[in-house]
Amino acid sequence: MPALGFFAPRFAAETAPTIFIALAALVIVFGIGVVVVGRRRSAKVKDGGFATQVGAPTVAPAEKPAEQPAEKPSVRETLVKARSSLSGAIATALTRSSITDSTWDELEESLLRADLGVATTTRVLQPLRKLVASKTVTEPGELMTALKNEMRGQLGRVSRELRFDDSLQAPNIWLVVGVNGSGKTTTIGKLGAQQRKLGRSVLMAAGDTFRAAAGDQLQTWAQRSGAEFVRGAQGGDPSSVIFDGIARATARKIDLVLADTAGRLQNNNNLMDELSKVRRVADKGEGEVTEVLLVIDATTGQNGLNQAKQFSEATQVTGVVLTKLDGSSKGGIVFAIETELGIPIKLVGLGETIDDLVEFDADEFVDALFV
Repeated sequence: MPALGFFAPRFAAETAPTIFIALAALVIVFGIGVVVVGRRRSAKVKDGGFATQVGAPTVAPAEKPAEQPAEKPSVRETLVKARSSLSGAIATALTRSSITDSTWDELEESLLRADLGVATTTRVLQPLRKLVASKTVTEPGELMTALKNEMRGQLGRVSRELRFDDSLQAPNIWLVVGVNGSGKTTTIGKLGAQQRKLGRSVLMAAGDTFRAAAGDQLQTWAQRSGAEFVRGAQGGDPSSVIFDGIARATARKIDLVLADTAGRLQNNNNLMDELSKVRRVADKGEGEVTEVLLVIDATTGQNGLNQAKQFSEATQVTGVVLTKLDGSSKGGIVFAIETELGIPIKLVGLGETIDDLVEFDADEFVDALFV
C-alpha cells in the first residue's frame, strides 16, 4: 500500500497531459462534425430538399408560373427588313412637294433594291407614269396609293390553294423540289404535320438520297406528325424511293405522298435530269401528281428567280414556297416570280415553328411592306 500511494501521484502527473490532449481532439472532431452536417443541410435546402427549424413555419416553394405560348408573329412583324429596304426609299421619293423626274428615279432604284428585277419594276411603274401623264394622279401621296394598288394587282391574278383531289381513288402526290439549304426538307415536315391536322393520312418519301442527313431529318418529322415513312440506301436511285413510297401509300390507302427530292448532284444538268426522271416515275404510279412545290430561300434574291425557271422546266412547278422571308430584305422576289414566270407563291415561311409556314396573302403582304 505505501508503494501504491507513492506511484499514484506520479502516474497522475504523467497521464494528465495525454488525457487533456485526447479530450481536446474529441472536441475538435465534434466541432468539425457539426460544421459538416450544417453545410450538408444547407446544401440540401438549396437543391430543393426539405429542412425546417423547430417552431418555424413550413413554407411551400412558390409555383413556377406557367409558360404562355409564344404569340404567332404577324406578316408585318416578320417583314421588317424587306419593309425598311422598300418603303424607306419609297417614302423618301414620295415626300417631295411634287412628282418630278427625280421621283421616278428614286422609285425605280428602291424597287430594284428590293429585288423586283428590271422587267417587273418596269411593269409596275409604267401604268403609274400614264396616270401622272394624264393628270389622274398629281400628288406624291396619290402616287403612293396608286403604287400599292398596282403591286396588289400584280399579285392578285392566280390561285394559291394547295391542290388536293378528294375524288382520287389513289394517293395525291406532292413533289417538293429546290436546292440544298433552301429549307426543303423542313418544309415537307411542316406540310406533313399540317395535313395530318386536317385529318389526312400522309407518307413521306425520302427521295434526297445524296444528302446524308436528309433521310434522318425527314424521318424525325414523320415520327413527330404520325406520318408513314419510306427511305432508300444512301446514294441510291431517288426515283425508286419515290416509286416505292407511292406503291406503299396505294396499298395502305394513304391520302397524300410528300416526296423529298435531291437538291444537288455533280452539276446542274445532272440534277435537272434526275428531277425530270422523278417526275416521270411519279406520273407512272397509281397516284397522281397534284402539286410540284418549289422551295426558294428568299435571301437569295434574283438567284431565286433563276432557280424557279430551271426547276419549272424540269418538273412543271405548280407553286412556290418562299422560306426565310423573315430574314430577307429581298421581298420583291415575290413579284418577280409571279409576274415573270406566272408561278403562284402558295406558302411563305415566317420563322422556325410549324405554325410559321402560312398561306401567302397578297394584300396582306403588300400592306406589310408599306406599314
